[in-house]
Amino acid sequence: MGSSETKAIDLLIEARWVVPVEPHGVVLDDHAVAIHDGEIIAILPADEARTHYAPRERISLGEHALIPGLVNAHTHNPMTLLRGLADDLPLMTWLQEHIWPAEGRVMGPDFIRDGVELAVAEMIRGGTTCANENYFFPDVIAATYRQMGFRAVIGLPVIDFPTPWAKTSDEYFERAVEVHDSLMGEPLLSTAFAPHAPYTVSDENFERIRVLSEQLDIPVHLHTHETAQEVEEGKVKDGVRPFQRLQKLGLVNERLIAVHMTQLTDGEIAACAAAGVSVVHCPESNMKLASGFCPAEKLRAAGVNLCIGTDGCASNNDLDMFGEMRTAALLAKAVAGDAAAFDAASALRAATLNGAKAIGLGEKIGSIEPGKRADLVAVRLDDLETQPLYHVASQLVYATGRHQVSDVWIDGKRKLANKALIGVDVEAIRDKARRWREQIAAGDAQ
Repeated sequence: MGSSETKAIDLLIEARWVVPVEPHGVVLDDHAVAIHDGEIIAILPADEARTHYAPRERISLGEHALIPGLVNAHTHNPMTLLRGLADDLPLMTWLQEHIWPAEGRVMGPDFIRDGVELAVAEMIRGGTTCANENYFFPDVIAATYRQMGFRAVIGLPVIDFPTPWAKTSDEYFERAVEVHDSLMGEPLLSTAFAPHAPYTVSDENFERIRVLSEQLDIPVHLHTHETAQEVEEGKVKDGVRPFQRLQKLGLVNERLIAVHMTQLTDGEIAACAAAGVSVVHCPESNMKLASGFCPAEKLRAAGVNLCIGTDGCASNNDLDMFGEMRTAALLAKAVAGDAAAFDAASALRAATLNGAKAIGLGEKIGSIEPGKRADLVAVRLDDLETQPLYHVASQLVYATGRHQVSDVWIDGKRKLANKALIGVDVEAIRDKARRWREQIAAGDAQ
């Protein structure tokens, strides 16, 4: 193709390695990704790309891997402002004596907005380009993500007790549908129902969620089988394990995003696989709260769509998906008693394409393929900590830190350039976080 026939495009990113995730386990040497109008239009050898395309902007990444943006499949991002407030406590003590009281004192639009701003800045710097959000005031959450140009699925909360967001079941559902309708047509935002957990949501409300999730065709994002205590209390209260209750209520289907899932029988794993349930593995939060271990390799081997999430910063205490990938892969081996379990390519897939599929965005993001949106992350691999380099996928999962993320694009727009956030006032975010610390710490000490 002669130079007169080159095609004008917005952006050409050349990288030493391109890791598309689909096909599985493939690493492409010296390739380029062509992008126009926010869409990936081609992946081809870099030397061919130079003759085929006339980009408005060309970026050459000499010793970088270009990967799909990481998808944090379960998080409570306003809770970044509670990071480290109540550490080293069991789940129910942590929740009932510290987190819920703190939320009761401060939860409102300002807290929500400032927490999400802090979270988005942290996520972009760490190579995360999409979050599956689960918190109150979803209208404020959505407005903040929109303003910051970040891709997210906005959870529509349902819980059986009053909160500053809603007082009655009817109000939770009315406000959920309002927020869903207000986000129709948003390019970076979509919705999911976010009932808190089986122990905080009634059968009646679960049935309303099932009907509405079918009508609106949106996922149901639910903490499930997080602890042995939850399962035992569910058996006493309902006569069956929580998962069986969800089956009876018709919620075990391809729209269910089941989070944590540390307590599973082989039959429940098989039922998840048969029904098309997605499971989100949050290893660091589960370990920190001593909640138990998700049988990640059993789920993967059974064909369950297994994803990775950080959970909220109050129980992790970060939004570091590189760290979470590594922990997920290592813990899966320990739990399975098999060093070959949950290999590096599978961990990277869980943190990208599988998460995208779970939240209903598998056709748009999660892999580097023509026709998908350009949510891309460049990772420097020439740091001393990742030398020498034998296998790119292994290095990304087992040795790479989030500080090696250099550049990030969401929907083709650059959000991080050579480690610098674009269009984000870092000092203002820091100042707000410090002001919240003073207010929240004073209340927790009482």
